[in-house]
Amino acid sequence: MNRRSFLKTVGFTAPLVAFLGNIPKMLWAGKLEHSKKDFWKDKKFIQNTVDMSGYKNGIIKAKIDDAWQEFKIRKASDAFIKWNAEQRLAFLDRIKTGKMPGWGGPHSGAVATYGLGRLDSKFTVNNAIKGIGLTPKDENIDKAISKLNQTYESPMPEKMDVLKSFYENPDFFDWRKQTSLELYSTPTFETHTFLNVMDNPVATMVFLDIPSFELRTIVRIVHPEDKSALPSEKKLLEFVNLAHEYMHGKFPRVFPLLLFYIIEEFDNTPGSKRGIRTVPERPEE
Repeated sequence: MNRRSFLKTVGFTAPLVAFLGNIPKMLWAGKLEHSKKDFWKDKKFIQNTVDMSGYKNGIIKAKIDDAWQEFKIRKASDAFIKWNAEQRLAFLDRIKTGKMPGWGGPHSGAVATYGLGRLDSKFTVNNAIKGIGLTPKDENIDKAISKLNQTYESPMPEKMDVLKSFYENPDFFDWRKQTSLELYSTPTFETHTFLNVMDNPVATMVFLDIPSFELRTIVRIVHPEDKSALPSEKKLLEFVNLAHEYMHGKFPRVFPLLLFYIIEEFDNTPGSKRGIRTVPERPEE
């Protein structure tokens, strides 16, 4: 595949992704792809296991294992930030030159959750590869949304340069958060991740790369019609959906936001670190 064909393919994958997203429902979805709890009302949900009232003070509360706990939201380490930004730039350079990007790196995170599970398994532990994105700082979200809207119809190489301009300035982002989208859960089909984080909003995220980082997070899942979400969360929902369509084309609906607030970070690099906690560095913190 030449460079032009590859970039064209990248820009026209939305119909395929949308179709693949419907395969579970069309082929085998039924009463087992749910849990013993029903979180939907009028085709929407509200996550009530996370309390964001302390957000301005850097505090998040979550109901984990049926007990409310309070956590301090942490910024990722300088090492994680450097690795993440550099690898995202390399990812875009590979696409621009017509090369297939790898499955590793900061874009593909293995997200592990537990707690509720589905009726089709005796296990509640789940692990899923998610497309992971960065979050502009609260004061930069409007700028990012405006830039993507202005260049939405631009040729793919120009879009790559727009994204590169973001990643070349790591200070543009809020490194206390990582984002994704809940692409598949609906009232008729629910993923393990969706059910677990609705009921037990804790997740760990690991990236396949060297160095190897692990983030331990509290997860917010925000429905597009969730009026209780913070203004910054609503803006991030808009931004992440727009960024998704920016690369893959228009989708028929707006997807719920998965927002991972970082609480701890570990460096699991074999040999040099082997699982040392890097954020926060001291236990008393």
